[in-house]
Amino acid sequence: MLILSATSGNNLNLAHAFAAEATAQGLAAEVMSLPELQIPLYDSLTKERGAGDGLTKLAEALRQHKGLVICAPEYNGSIPPVVSNAIAWLSVSTDDFRALFNSRPVALATHSGGGGQKVLVAMRLQLSHLGCTVLGRELLSTSQKAANPETITALVSQLATLEPSYAGVPARV
Repeated sequence: MLILSATSGNNLNLAHAFAAEATAQGLAAEVMSLPELQIPLYDSLTKERGAGDGLTKLAEALRQHKGLVICAPEYNGSIPPVVSNAIAWLSVSTDDFRALFNSRPVALATHSGGGGQKVLVAMRLQLSHLGCTVLGRELLSTSQKAANPETITALVSQLATLEPSYAGVPARV
């Protein structure tokens, strides 16, 4: 499974907890930190120059993995810009970007300084719009509420049982 982190801090630590659980369950897991991919801010001017190797690496990882976990904090009551930016680039840089998302099982998790519930709702809405199968259960943690290991185990297990209805994704970046 592919595990994306929208930060290089607490959410990256959370992503590694998901990877450890996936490994414990005998599953292959890859953690990617979106900030480390250095995908430039999308706009109509930068589209001409392209997004570079980071986007190519992300698109290839999406093609290679069935399940997806996204660990992201709440930014101003919504999705972190690094997540929205990556999706924007994917939507304009691949032959059929929806094929990267259609029927893909996704688990949502957050470690947020504030409540965190709004980012989970916002990501659920956007990913459902893109055609993903977003799990009903989600993980919310804060500095006052640690991530529940039982929830991580359950989410990884549920992702492992879901099979996307696509066989390979021919999209190119």
